[in-house]
Amino acid sequence: MSARAIDEPHRASSQLELLFDLTFVVAVAAVTARLAHDVATGNGLSGLLPFLQVFFAVWWAWMNFTWFASAYDTDDVAYRLLTMVQMAGVLVIAAGVPAAFDHSDFRAVTAGYFVMRAALFAQWVRAGIEDAAGRPTAFRYAAGIAVLEVGWISNLVVNETGALPSSGRVPLFAALAVLELAVPWWAERAAPTAWHPHHIAERYGLFTIILFGESVLAASRGVAGSLEAAEIGVPLVVVALSGLVLLFALWWLYFLAPAGQGLSDRRERSYAWGYGHYGIFAALAALGAGLEAAVEAAGHEVRASSLAICYAVAVPVSVFVVLLWTIHAPVVAGRVYRPAAVLGCVAAVLLLPLAAPRAGTAAVVAGIAAACVLTVVGTLAQRRIDEVRWET
Repeated sequence: MSARAIDEPHRASSQLELLFDLTFVVAVAAVTARLAHDVATGNGLSGLLPFLQVFFAVWWAWMNFTWFASAYDTDDVAYRLLTMVQMAGVLVIAAGVPAAFDHSDFRAVTAGYFVMRAALFAQWVRAGIEDAAGRPTAFRYAAGIAVLEVGWISNLVVNETGALPSSGRVPLFAALAVLELAVPWWAERAAPTAWHPHHIAERYGLFTIILFGESVLAASRGVAGSLEAAEIGVPLVVVALSGLVLLFALWWLYFLAPAGQGLSDRRERSYAWGYGHYGIFAALAALGAGLEAAVEAAGHEVRASSLAICYAVAVPVSVFVVLLWTIHAPVVAGRVYRPAAVLGCVAAVLLLPLAAPRAGTAAVVAGIAAACVLTVVGTLAQRRIDEVRWET
């Protein structure tokens, strides 16, 4: 196992990586469905914390595999089998989502996470043994994973036995999450791994598309639920079409600025870019849950208020737009996203739900979609103006 070249031409995602991503489709779908249920029943805020916790486990496991594969994808038998073990861990996490949301029971989620991390630990140990140049970094990664796994198992034990008061559970989780984020920074100080910037940008783009697909799936679940309860009405059609337009506009915004070249030129800024995508990915998953609840509310009566449901759509959209601007600006050359356009879009999106009690959920979702479409149009127009000025 030796490091791959960082300037390898035409580097693209492997077939194994694409298969690996499919297991995350299952995990994200499970998390989104549970959050959508909480939003529709008026328990969106109480469901937000377990959503963020489980999604962190899903995202962090995916991200660690992605960056490891970018540097050490040998695609031999051992590599493939260890990847399969990680895929099994993802499916265990997905199976544990209902218990985590309903009863704060994280045993299955922790077990699935342990399986994934144990396989990645073995990958790093193998890299350390076989790649002399990257040995210090690989062994640091392996040590960090091992120590943190002990921490997560201990966290589960103290929670199950009641040794830790309920008020201390979230701070302990946050502390362990911060330590997880610190492992790559500490390991890479020994020697940077040979990750490929264009490969990383493509992998993040593919996971973003998966999350857009999850939002479409969530909205379709809402339509199916509404059709079981009532016939198709105008509000249902408006919300469904507006949701599709909204997702298309956000997709357009994300892929306006390919990050591959920027990561190649500014590798030192990869931490902020890579870690910042947790918020982008979580926002897209939460948006799917909000859209599912909005479609249900448009088709039949739900327990949640129209104001709460509209904010379940508006807040993830706002988080997505703001983070997209902040994490791409330091990496991508030029000003792709204008601060005035971003802030104007966010202000409109966050104010529109206030009209929900009178205008209705369908009208507000349509307004949010329109605000994002106008942001896309304005951004494209400004780019064209800048190009003309540059040419002249």
